[in-house]
Amino acid sequence: MAVSRDDVLHVASLARIAIDEERLPELTTQLSTILSHMEILAQVSTEGVTPSVGVGDAGLPLREDAGPKLPLAEPLDRFAPAMRDGLLLVPRLATHEDAGGAAE
Repeated sequence: MAVSRDDVLHVASLARIAIDEERLPELTTQLSTILSHMEILAQVSTEGVTPSVGVGDAGLPLREDAGPKLPLAEPLDRFAPAMRDGLLLVPRLATHEDAGGAAE
């Protein structure tokens, strides 16, 4: 399938992309080449191949977490100035201070 100059301009306008007039021939050639490769791939027989679109009803298979726990080189409480209930407390971002009142 050959892509025309008008096709490239139309797709660019849909995507709201500005294209320089001098790049237009190169983009037209590249898109035509990509589509010709897709036509070749469309001819490949996929009979008997299980479709793999999405993860399906079974969900994404997870591997068993069988590795050993790796100890940290430093105690956990050295990574942050404060901890509460085993969680690290970090300063609130400056951009969030104004949104909800005073930062904790």
